[in-house]
Amino acid sequence: MRFSFVLAAMLLLAASASVEAQRASFGVWKNPQDSVHVRAQPCGSRMCGVVVWASDKAKADARRGGTNDLVGLILFRDFVPEKKGVWRGSVFVPDIGQTFSGTITTLDDRRMEGKGCLTGRIMCKSQIWTKVN
Repeated sequence: MRFSFVLAAMLLLAASASVEAQRASFGVWKNPQDSVHVRAQPCGSRMCGVVVWASDKAKADARRGGTNDLVGLILFRDFVPEKKGVWRGSVFVPDIGQTFSGTITTLDDRRMEGKGCLTGRIMCKSQIWTKVN
């Protein structure tokens, strides 16, 4: 009985730590050029990233890629926690109108690395995003 209680307490603590790590990923983030701001938020049991602000240049680049309305667009799609501080899902790149597999890794409370790759996790590109106050 005591072992079961200790095991249950350990599982509860681990789950709480996982939820806190996930919450640290939520919020508004800006790309390195400060041309796009994305709100990472829960979308059901997954995480998504919605564009909440974009520069005029970013909007024009997106239009050239076939995306008329950049603000409100979901860029990070169907992200699920892979391990503590790491999410895996799909990243839509509006400039070229294509979706790639991707990861988001929380580096600390102010920075995250977004990485997108071709199929098979080859030809990857990454950026460090910064949390917006």
